[in-house]
Amino acid sequence: MSRIPQINPESATGQAKALLDAVKSKLGLVPNMTRAMANSPAVLDGYLALSGALSKGHLSAKLREQIALTVGEVNGCDYCLAAHSTIGKMVGLTAEQIMDSRRGTAVDPKTEALVKFARRVVSERGRVSDLDLTDARVAGLDDAALAEVVANVALNIFTNYFNHVAETDIDFPKVEPLVDHHEVCASIPGCDETRSTAL
Repeated sequence: MSRIPQINPESATGQAKALLDAVKSKLGLVPNMTRAMANSPAVLDGYLALSGALSKGHLSAKLREQIALTVGEVNGCDYCLAAHSTIGKMVGLTAEQIMDSRRGTAVDPKTEALVKFARRVVSERGRVSDLDLTDARVAGLDDAALAEVVANVALNIFTNYFNHVAETDIDFPKVEPLVDHHEVCASIPGCDETRSTAL
């Protein structure tokens, strides 16, 4: 049960109602995370404003979802992983691309550089090395893309942390945790240590 109440859009009033109505008109539903954020319309408005601004940037919806999945996995946000796995499918990601994003990899070299850079931003708390930037640029990411990766990471850290604090009720299909294949592989004869898989 959520530790921050989830506002029912039907009983909401004022700015909270207007914002929740806007979410419903855009998505066709009102996710529990936005219902919890509606306790402070300023929080929900800020989230929607940054998300909306980034949707007008250079990174496609698919790439933004891949970043969200990478960040959600690093931060262990079950709500965000469920939501972005569902939204990822809606914007055209395959099941394999969703799993790869959670692992911080991709088949396409430029996309792989993008998700690896996003993962480094999270794991290094923004203090990436010159080599991290060089690797990203060599792979074809320009300064606009790098800036938008950082902004999308920040947006997703916000939602990850919000959902950790709120313990938001998951209202998307839950995803299985990733298995750290490397931890169990040593005890299995013939195991391929380069693989990773979900349960």
